[in-house]
Amino acid sequence: MDIVVCVKQIPDPADPGELNPETKTLKRDMKLIMDESDSYGVEMALQLRDAAGEGEVTLVSMAPHEEVNGLRSGLAMGADKAILVSDEALAGSDALGTAKVLAAAIGRTQADLVLAATESSDGYTGTVPEQIAELMGLPSVTFAKEIKTEDGEVLVKRQTEAGYDEVRCPMPAVVSVTAGVVEPRYPSFKGIMAAKSKPMDQVSVSDLGIQADKVGWAGAGQEITDVSPAPEREAGEIITDEGEGHQNIVALLEELRIV
Repeated sequence: MDIVVCVKQIPDPADPGELNPETKTLKRDMKLIMDESDSYGVEMALQLRDAAGEGEVTLVSMAPHEEVNGLRSGLAMGADKAILVSDEALAGSDALGTAKVLAAAIGRTQADLVLAATESSDGYTGTVPEQIAELMGLPSVTFAKEIKTEDGEVLVKRQTEAGYDEVRCPMPAVVSVTAGVVEPRYPSFKGIMAAKSKPMDQVSVSDLGIQADKVGWAGAGQEITDVSPAPEREAGEIITDEGEGHQNIVALLEELRIV
């Protein structure tokens, strides 16, 4: 089974980072790491490949400055190869522009299954996996908490507020996974060393047959006009129980229309 995993390389969340004052976007000129949410997709892909007994896991990423540190982490976990799309024309790409690039890169493979995180830790749009599926004409299943394959189909337990739905979908397909779907493995020293020699195909926008004015700032359908700090959380109300504390709590819940 050949599986593609979309991997986003982001600034380290432990470092607050900086915003570009002109574009109001996050600066990405530092060392980037693999988004933790994508590590679950990588691990799931590795387990599915091993269960099938054959196939490859390919990582696909779009990042500036030919950044590969995050991809190396996925390769060290056990992925077989990677495709990196890096091009100055991609700066400022919105979610749809990103999906166009990733879909074109995935199209260079013969994937039976495409896995992605539900959303990235630095964007939180939650739309890219479904956009990829639409652009590639593939069925899509979201919020997967468990994935199996059987007779050319992918069997997904799709997380819901009430529990989960059991979904059966023909392959190839795009499936977005939730955090905690599996426990990602830690790369071994042997894996880290082996990652340095695994195939890494670096391509540009023109290599993918995409016009530069369809992505980046030129092709973006949205613009960030202002950025402001999140409001500080106000201190909660303290209720001193002198025998009637429960009544005060009920009154507050009624005021909030919770009960």
